[in-house]
Amino acid sequence: MGVVMFTWSFSKLDNFETCAKKYEAYSVSRSVKDDSTENIDWGNEVHDAMAKALKGNALPEHMLPYQPWVDRVLSGPGELLVECKYALDQNLSPTPYRAPTVWYRGIADVVRINGPVALAIDWKTGKPKEGSVQLGLMALCIFQHFPAIKVVRTEYVWLQEDPNSKDATTQKIWRREDIPAFVAQLLPRVKKLEWAHQTMTFPPNPSGLCIKYCKVVSCPFHGKGSPR
Repeated sequence: MGVVMFTWSFSKLDNFETCAKKYEAYSVSRSVKDDSTENIDWGNEVHDAMAKALKGNALPEHMLPYQPWVDRVLSGPGELLVECKYALDQNLSPTPYRAPTVWYRGIADVVRINGPVALAIDWKTGKPKEGSVQLGLMALCIFQHFPAIKVVRTEYVWLQEDPNSKDATTQKIWRREDIPAFVAQLLPRVKKLEWAHQTMTFPPNPSGLCIKYCKVVSCPFHGKGSPR
């Protein structure tokens, strides 16, 4: 039996850093089933509808408020790519998404390639949050898969917000020379996730989420949360 490669994604890293014990139960031992919730189902429905709309289908009537975003993407310059799956190996070289050498996997909802400039968009159906790591990972993948690209404009689009509001997007522009520093800052966090897998060490991180939102009943903080 061959050695199983360590692989990760932004969602894995994010879930691990929120609570390693919950991450282990859901994604490693799978002792807790990740049942669909209304929010997850809605997010999947929206992503599917937006992808189809960008390929020429009409949005469902109850999603028509999102039409301005579809129109904006379709009117942009360059080559349009929808639901783009990207993968990198440990050397950050492009590799097929299901290749045995995969180290990182990520998906960009929308990519536009226009000469040396690219646009990458991630649709978000939840409330706006701070943070640009996922945007940086999208930029990293685009730079590695498209060597001619020099600048990537990345955006979270918060679909619950008014499209004309300044809060409707979180934007960050990345230049190719920005990426080494981004990777250097991110790698120690990824190494902690990899070490946890190697040693099967997943300590709990108690918080208010333990009280109502966690199904890991074996955790000593289940239903209690942080003792602080």
